[in-house]
Amino acid sequence: MIDREELLHVALLARLQVPEDEVEATAAQLSTILDHVARIDELDLEGVEPTAHVVEIDDALRPDEPKEPLPRETVLQPAPATQDDGFLVPSPQAHA
Repeated sequence: MIDREELLHVALLARLQVPEDEVEATAAQLSTILDHVARIDELDLEGVEPTAHVVEIDDALRPDEPKEPLPRETVLQPAPATQDDGFLVPSPQAHA
């Protein structure tokens, strides 16, 4: 079981703030997670390939093929403001 000091040390290293009234519950939750990881660590995974997905995914994305660009007028049409054939973006000072 993770104790209070260990939790606060890990939180400090991770630059996380744990409210005082949540320290005990968070320590218990972290202990549960670490127990599950320890159980997984006990499994014989020899020959098991690492996976990023539970099910196999083939060709999830379409091929990247060059196409003619959209006309500039079509792209700029929904813009709230344009200038010199481009989008007009407010300067950062306008939001300060």
